[in-house]
Amino acid sequence: MELAELLDRTGLDVLDHLDRQVTVPVIDGLQAQGDLLVLPLSLIAEEQLWRGSRRPLPAGGEELVRGEGGNNPHTLVADPGTCHLTIAVSDSAGLGIAVFENTAPAYLVHPEHGGTGIAPGSWLVRRQREMGGGFRKPVLVAD
Repeated sequence: MELAELLDRTGLDVLDHLDRQVTVPVIDGLQAQGDLLVLPLSLIAEEQLWRGSRRPLPAGGEELVRGEGGNNPHTLVADPGTCHLTIAVSDSAGLGIAVFENTAPAYLVHPEHGGTGIAPGSWLVRRQREMGGGFRKPVLVAD
């Protein structure tokens, strides 16, 4: 799917400098978009993850997180009925945002990064953090 088609389907938009004719890759594995990581759930030990109730992804998608200053949301979208989401998530690193299961490609859309496709499967979305040298406390990556 090209970015233009994804944007038409979702009603979302990206910044003007992004090529709307580019094909959005659908990746079956670990991936990053700005300050978010998408990890296959199979990489996370079940005892390290707590999940709340599961629900269908709304037709308009779900904003998972916004960047610094309330800008640049990361929005998860999928065709109706193909994705179920849990947003009450806690993981051992304290960085978990959502768990979702999709039977068709799902997409993360971001105004600055465009779109990235996520192959069918079970996934954990979490924040990234920077690791400094020495004894510095880890900080979240700002997008």
